[in-house]
Amino acid sequence: MNGKYLTISGRIKQELSEIKTSIERAKIAWERAQQSSDSLYLDSVALNLHDFYSGLERIFELIAENVDETKPSGSNWHQELLRQIATEIPKIRPAVISQELRQRLDEYRAFRHIVRNVYARNFKVNRIKMLLDSVEEVFSKTENELLAFCNFLEEL
Repeated sequence: MNGKYLTISGRIKQELSEIKTSIERAKIAWERAQQSSDSLYLDSVALNLHDFYSGLERIFELIAENVDETKPSGSNWHQELLRQIATEIPKIRPAVISQELRQRLDEYRAFRHIVRNVYARNFKVNRIKMLLDSVEEVFSKTENELLAFCNFLEEL
């Protein structure tokens, strides 16, 4: 067994646990926003959806840097990283996530960009709700695919 790959697997699992907390916090903030009509809670939902994708991207960077030994650069490196992770690299690793999941995660990547670059008061409530409504399903699929990848790492 390769200690490097076991360490990567452990870090992936730890990050997944943190991401779950972000999802839970987003759901709680949404409920409070609905109960109080206080738009400040929407900021919390948006920030936690931001954290959801950022946590996944940390995992993807970890894999790119330590398994693939190459990480995209340039102005669109976030998109390219997602594409890289969804691609099999012959003789190195299988695709970490499916192409279908890559497309779904790209919506969260794009939203994270909005959170980073737009004033919170300009967030679109319908978009936040759409992403929040599907985040648990998307996370479940992502977690399953990442845990399958951890199994691959642990067998090396």
